[in-house]
Amino acid sequence: MSDFVTVAKVGSIPPNQGGTFTVGDRLVAVFLVDGVYHAIDDICPHMGASLGAGYVDNGVVYCPWHAWRFRVCDGAWCDNPNPKLGVASHEVRVVGDEIQVRIAL
Repeated sequence: MSDFVTVAKVGSIPPNQGGTFTVGDRLVAVFLVDGVYHAIDDICPHMGASLGAGYVDNGVVYCPWHAWRFRVCDGAWCDNPNPKLGVASHEVRVVGDEIQVRIAL
């Protein structure tokens, strides 16, 4: 998928919280942190919990089941020294009052 898809309206995601949306065949978690929207894959690789339902602190989302931590800006797994481990991040843009996501290829 190379096109942007509208997932929500500006204002529908409270600051320092997330929401889960379907983009194509993927579940994507979108977060609003410091006035910027970020999108990562929604499913925690540990046990499959929704990251969109997780607690956000300082740009990091905590998985609601076992507190694995991922940076919302790039999906990196904060608890592992290997920077290549984590979940995919996706491009986000705002057009008018629409929050749009494009799945990374």
